[in-house]
Amino acid sequence: MLATGIKERFPVSENQSRLDLFIDRMVSQRTCLDFAIGQTNDMTGPVFELGLGNGRTYHHLVQHIQGRPVYVFERAVASHPDSTPPEDRVILGDVRETLPASVERFGASASLIHADLGGHNREKNDAFARFVSPLIEPLLAPGGLMVSSDRMYFDTLTELPLPDGAVDGRCFIYRR
Repeated sequence: MLATGIKERFPVSENQSRLDLFIDRMVSQRTCLDFAIGQTNDMTGPVFELGLGNGRTYHHLVQHIQGRPVYVFERAVASHPDSTPPEDRVILGDVRETLPASVERFGASASLIHADLGGHNREKNDAFARFVSPLIEPLLAPGGLMVSSDRMYFDTLTELPLPDGAVDGRCFIYRR
């Protein structure tokens, strides 16, 4: 059973199949990433991919971003070989430790941060988003964008309307 308020913050039709939910998430993710890439094109700061997984979004980012390094934060690299970043662009470990440590290294310099850290449990995803939001926030440069598959809880970032083609509740965009 979902905690009170979770369902209201994450609208999902009771009639959607898991396949439909997945397709909505993938279409929204690509649409929001493409929007964020375009909006941050003139920025010079690094791009952070929080969670590598199979490497699909990392591969999309490096295919479409020129002149900005893409760093991946991941516990253990297990991506497709075509989507595996070079070792010097991987920050290994738990994001609860690697994000705070990266503030000293990078400061508020990231032009774009993408996070797809959640699993299949919306309550756990929401609790983790509440925990990790203040760890992500100090890394984003002024004018930078954060794209997330989960609603985040930032004090100084503003949630933006989704671009055309993105499905409400399947992706979120924030600007510093």
